[in-house]
Amino acid sequence: MKKFRSGFITLIGRPNVGKSTLMNCLIGEKIAITSHKPQTTRNKITSILTKEDFQCVFLDTPGIHKPKHKLGEYMVRSAENTFNEVDLVLMLIEPTEKVLDMDQYVIDRLENVKTPVVLVINKIDTIERDKLLEVIDAYRKLHSFAEVVPISAMKGSNTDELMRVIRKYLPEGPQYFPEDMVTDQPERQIASEIIREKALYLLQDEIPHGIAVEIMSMKKRPDQNMVDVEATIYCEKDSHKGIIIGKQGSMLKKIGSQARRDMERLLGSPIYLQLWVKVKKDWRDSDFLLKNFGYDKRNI
Repeated sequence: MKKFRSGFITLIGRPNVGKSTLMNCLIGEKIAITSHKPQTTRNKITSILTKEDFQCVFLDTPGIHKPKHKLGEYMVRSAENTFNEVDLVLMLIEPTEKVLDMDQYVIDRLENVKTPVVLVINKIDTIERDKLLEVIDAYRKLHSFAEVVPISAMKGSNTDELMRVIRKYLPEGPQYFPEDMVTDQPERQIASEIIREKALYLLQDEIPHGIAVEIMSMKKRPDQNMVDVEATIYCEKDSHKGIIIGKQGSMLKKIGSQARRDMERLLGSPIYLQLWVKVKKDWRDSDFLLKNFGYDKRNI
């Protein structure tokens, strides 16, 4: 009889390198929000993949970067604190011509990490094979990576090989979560993240990172299959509030409409969503507001 293997795997790397896309690809469901804008993920997001003889618990962490405010400090600490708490670290990079300063910054953070680190080169569909070999050679000189696996998370290329490597490093252990469970995120957190994702897609570049979403109320109607959700989008400037609402409420309606569709699919019931927009100046540098919005330093 095969022995059961289980373990915790953290995905790290600079912002916008494809960590959330890869996690969603491996799980087979959209758990983490994705965006072309960097620093989309703000909290550690846990997702679970269970097979017949093993279970992987993935931690999708915020992109490691040089923080500019307290939210940034929280995000970086949240990522770095996972390094020695897991069974395997996956460091994602893109195949660039030379090692980027931000990738070197992440590698420097790994200097005293005893956990095996697998280098995952994402977006290999954007580079020729000869160039890819040069990238592998350059990164092998910088750190003693346990393995190097080139993939395309967007296209699912070579992810089977990555899963084989991951399973290889899982220790024998128990099944931590039920086999039908794919995330430990509460429904309120999933709902707030979906709303924030739609705002990231639809709003101008300077606004999205200055917004937070708080679910004020989430209740199932007693007499019908409908969930009422009330949420507030917080921004840092009065001018941003006008842009988020849009002309005659058009932008807010777009955000709400797109968020409602995803929420209905993930939560499995019709949603009646109401959105409001409020200004909280400099909330990203307020310990009180960060805690209020779910970014509590005590949870790191």
